[in-house]
Amino acid sequence: MPSQMISIVLGLSRSVLPNVSGRKSMLAVTLLLTILSDISSGQHQPVAYLEWSVHATLPPSTGEEEQPGLAGHFAGTIGNYLLIAGGANFPKGLPWEGGQREYGSDVYLLPLDGSNDWIVREDALPRPLAYGVSITLPDGILFIGGANADGVFSEVFHVTIQGPEDDLVFKDWPELPVPLMNMTGALVGNTIFVAGGLERLDDPAATNHFFSLDTRNPERGWVTRQTWPGPPRSFSVSAAQSDGFDSVFYLFSGRNHGPDRTLEILKDGYEYNPRLDRWKRLDGPDGREFPLMAGLAFASGENHIILLGGDDGSLMLRQRALEAKIDRLTSQERITNHDLQSEVDSLNAIIQHQLNTHPGFRREILYYHTITNTLIKAGEAPFSIPVTAGIVEAEDRYFITSGEVRPGVRTPDVYVGRFESKIDQSLGWLNITVITIYFLVLVWIGWFFSRRQKNTNDYFRGGKRVPWWAVGMSIFGTALSAITFMAIPAKTYATDWSYLWLNAGILAVAPVIVYLCIPFYRSLDITSAYEYLEKRFNLIARLIGSAAFILFQIGRMGVVLFLPAIALNVVTGIDVFFCIALMGVFSLVYTMMGGIEAVIWTDVLQVVVLLGGALIAVTMIALQVDGGMAEIISIGAAENKFHLGDLSTDLQNPVLLTVVIAGIFTPLITYGTDQVMVQRYMTTSTEKMAGKSVWTNALLTVPATLIFFFVGTALFVFYFEKPMLLNPTISGGDAIFPWFIFSQMPPGVVGLLISGLFAASMSTLSSSMSSAATAYTVDMQFRLGLPSRMDHLKLARIVTLVFGAAGIATGLMMATLDIVSLWDQFQLILGLVLGGIGGLFFLGMLTQRANGHGAIIGLTGSSLFQIWVYQNGIVHLLIFTATGFVSCFILGYLASLFFRSKQNDITHLTIYRLWHNNEE
Repeated sequence: MPSQMISIVLGLSRSVLPNVSGRKSMLAVTLLLTILSDISSGQHQPVAYLEWSVHATLPPSTGEEEQPGLAGHFAGTIGNYLLIAGGANFPKGLPWEGGQREYGSDVYLLPLDGSNDWIVREDALPRPLAYGVSITLPDGILFIGGANADGVFSEVFHVTIQGPEDDLVFKDWPELPVPLMNMTGALVGNTIFVAGGLERLDDPAATNHFFSLDTRNPERGWVTRQTWPGPPRSFSVSAAQSDGFDSVFYLFSGRNHGPDRTLEILKDGYEYNPRLDRWKRLDGPDGREFPLMAGLAFASGENHIILLGGDDGSLMLRQRALEAKIDRLTSQERITNHDLQSEVDSLNAIIQHQLNTHPGFRREILYYHTITNTLIKAGEAPFSIPVTAGIVEAEDRYFITSGEVRPGVRTPDVYVGRFESKIDQSLGWLNITVITIYFLVLVWIGWFFSRRQKNTNDYFRGGKRVPWWAVGMSIFGTALSAITFMAIPAKTYATDWSYLWLNAGILAVAPVIVYLCIPFYRSLDITSAYEYLEKRFNLIARLIGSAAFILFQIGRMGVVLFLPAIALNVVTGIDVFFCIALMGVFSLVYTMMGGIEAVIWTDVLQVVVLLGGALIAVTMIALQVDGGMAEIISIGAAENKFHLGDLSTDLQNPVLLTVVIAGIFTPLITYGTDQVMVQRYMTTSTEKMAGKSVWTNALLTVPATLIFFFVGTALFVFYFEKPMLLNPTISGGDAIFPWFIFSQMPPGVVGLLISGLFAASMSTLSSSMSSAATAYTVDMQFRLGLPSRMDHLKLARIVTLVFGAAGIATGLMMATLDIVSLWDQFQLILGLVLGGIGGLFFLGMLTQRANGHGAIIGLTGSSLFQIWVYQNGIVHLLIFTATGFVSCFILGYLASLFFRSKQNDITHLTIYRLWHNNEE
């Protein structure tokens, strides 16, 4: 327990319990310390560990009495099978006893359904082969390079299973630039990387080759990349994993050797970022080493690499030293001295004894975390972990496929490992009670305001009687959403504060919203923002804008439902579909009953819970970090976690300029033209009150942004100091904050903070339901005079039900998709869909020559331009809002000059008339 935690508790006891007897005071202090110690108990052991067992045993081939096992084989999953192919062994004796290495060409297939019924395809490979690289692809396995007694090969072939008899089909792929064996390789995204290796069997020398192959376009062949800043190597270990920004290639350990080199056992590590084409060294002055020569590695969860076994080279170095001594002794032309010959024999006997009594290769399991750059020991396997083996992932299981367990000795066993958690994933009655009370309060608010809904003006605009401060908090809560509560801390934890300016942009945009947009909407007394587009341009513009907004809101509801649901599933085990249904149904109930008033007042409650939860989290993290808040700031600064962005003009990356541009255009579109916000501007009694609500939101955004960004940095420092508390099985990129809440908070507080997580989503969810229903009812049902037998208020509630159900269905559908970061996905959708609509609004407000034809042409051209920008990666996804806005504005204005159309009466519909009225 951190020392400052004890000091805080003792200080509290003196201030809170000044009149309590010393004995009772000590009892209270003891109770508080016990509670706090429960929070930090078990912080010296990993929260998840690998449980191993023997899954199957390789069968003997024809003519063999027993299977000696294989090393250097190819392995992967193909169809519904675990595949092991080729490999080498010493079936007739150990190498120092005269045994010869034999290479295999058999293929072994084991069904993944749990049976131990091997299918053996003898001599199925084109040639005996071992010591290459195998990469599992979605449609088969790639065999790269390798060797046999005849030499080293550069051939690459793709293996698939086809036909009712599961026939193996081999297809040639582009050859390596050079023959290679004992190299390492991994698949990063769609690109295969191969590093190091040996080019020949006789007088082998480690190389520093580094090649890549794009699996989407293999016909382009292998590309030679810049090599790592370290020695050449063979028998290395590699894996692909995320570093917080990108998927990258990790290279560990190996050995550097050759005819003219002294044997060097390597314990270094490197990270290669393909996007930046840049290497970074991982081992450092803190003594961190990766003694993994010929071992195994696999990626787990979002940011872990699990490192298994390997050879630390100690025996090899001792053996080489003895061999060098023998060479010196026998370098004479003729050994005639009996004592000298006896010494040589004695040294050879020592070497053979060391080989025969070798205890087996390392059993140690290490967890490397790519974000905190920490390496911990996470236990040992109950067996010697084979080297030159395969590690294959299938259905949350990890198979070690045979391999060498000590020099010259293979094992025929196939081991399987599964992660087991030490954390109780049940919520407990106290947390469930807190969450239940929270949901019941939301329903009560909906019921309370349902009694005030007399017509659609009450339902959609709250009768224009909502206080400005409540509207301001509602705007703030709606903009915040689960994306702030979860994704911002996760992004800051993984990277730095580069995205700060994205949230700060509202301060610059607020005057435009208050003095330009709100006066337009209030003077027109509209219910839907898209009414302005018809008045300024034409009905088509209104319908396109409204339809795009509705579709976007349905997708947005899916995102904000799925985001917390997947995180809660990862950390608590609660079913994803149950979480989505729970949040969706409760949001739908109170939104249907109470309309926009219920939405706003539940937003107020949810903002209090959300911000309160974030403050509690920061406090609890500081209490558990040695050195408290000062240490968080110190380590955060040392690790460059407060970095505010690169001063580069590369708009393809999230540099400072990219974020600033996005920070201006995104809130300009969201707060200036989005029906979710515009609807709130119409719920206050006056235009002045609406303006005050915007300023309230802007001022709340500043401390909230700092709080949530600091949460991410505090999480980084906490797990930097306590990497054993990171869960290697967490696969959701935005789940780190919920994981901390669930695993480190006391009961009751967990329930409160999970309620905050629900609040973050439900505030946005209810707003989307209400605004989408408003847009459809006003812009389509009422405007087009579509028939309906219901009164308008009942119709509004039915429409809310329909769109709410559509949003819930979208969330359930997203639960089946593979989405790495919903923050990035949300920005992508926002830019592609709403950028052009925002440009259309400001085209109408800021110009007098723009007309209906020009507006439609501009919007169409902007959509096509956005697709082109996205497909060609011209700019980072954060700027999509800006490119959509600017392209629609420019194309729409130019088209209006060439394509004249009947102009509506634009009096009071442009900024020029607005200024004229203000001057009068």
